[in-house]
Amino acid sequence: MPDRPTHPTGDHPPETPLDIPRIWVEFDDPDDSDQRFRCDLTWLTSSYTCIFGSGCHGIYADRPDDGCCTLGAHFTDDDDVKRVKKVVKELGEDEWQLHPGSTRTSAWTEVEDDALKTKVVDGACIFLNRPGFPAGAGCALHQHAVLTGQEPHTVKPDVCWQLPIRRTYRKVELPDGSSWQEVTITEYDRRGWGPGGHDLDWYCSGNPEAHVGREPVYRSNKAELVELMGTAAYAELEVRCEAHLASVKAARNAYSRKMLPLMVHPATLAAQEAKKRR
Repeated sequence: MPDRPTHPTGDHPPETPLDIPRIWVEFDDPDDSDQRFRCDLTWLTSSYTCIFGSGCHGIYADRPDDGCCTLGAHFTDDDDVKRVKKVVKELGEDEWQLHPGSTRTSAWTEVEDDALKTKVVDGACIFLNRPGFPAGAGCALHQHAVLTGQEPHTVKPDVCWQLPIRRTYRKVELPDGSSWQEVTITEYDRRGWGPGGHDLDWYCSGNPEAHVGREPVYRSNKAELVELMGTAAYAELEVRCEAHLASVKAARNAYSRKMLPLMVHPATLAAQEAKKRR
């Protein structure tokens, strides 16, 4: 299927291409000698931030208030289900608009293509509180975490809190017989959703509208990255991200010319240019 940026109406800027130039950094996992990280500095130092409730158009044009919660969330494993199940028992009807009246797993999950996922009710995830709900619109699990002083990633399904960071694994084998497990940390772009990702009417990670964060991704999503990588590996990543940002700053000061997308995510560049024009 072709890589096509979507543009549901003439009011939205186009997304940047999927196959942009990127700067990658590799380093050994301090906690595992058989593992090596490969991290996307172009993405991790971008100014992307989730804009749910602040300009997000939703992945489907006819459901702009859903964000990316329209399809429900597929669970990765039993631990993922158990984590959410624990929080479900704490949620009351004052926090959860579509509370099914039962905390049984079958009350809030369903099976799709032989995989367990959160149930879809009235066109979106059962945990999505709709606009007008007294406790506020948005994920009931996320809101409960904020209310109780917990990190949202500790109560939500894996796919929800990881988005739009993507972690993948690959075994690397060299001619001398040595090998290691490579862990890639990068952008969860449209392709991460599978073939159907190309049919989404709007998507955030490559759209300048969402590249308005005050902090780069590696800082704003520190808790999630620590969960995905470990504390020691995150510290190694942080050093490299800081060095990359310093290089970008030096290049701008030295040359005062258009910055290559290789060094800065093109959606971040577009957002910066739009801000200048305003």
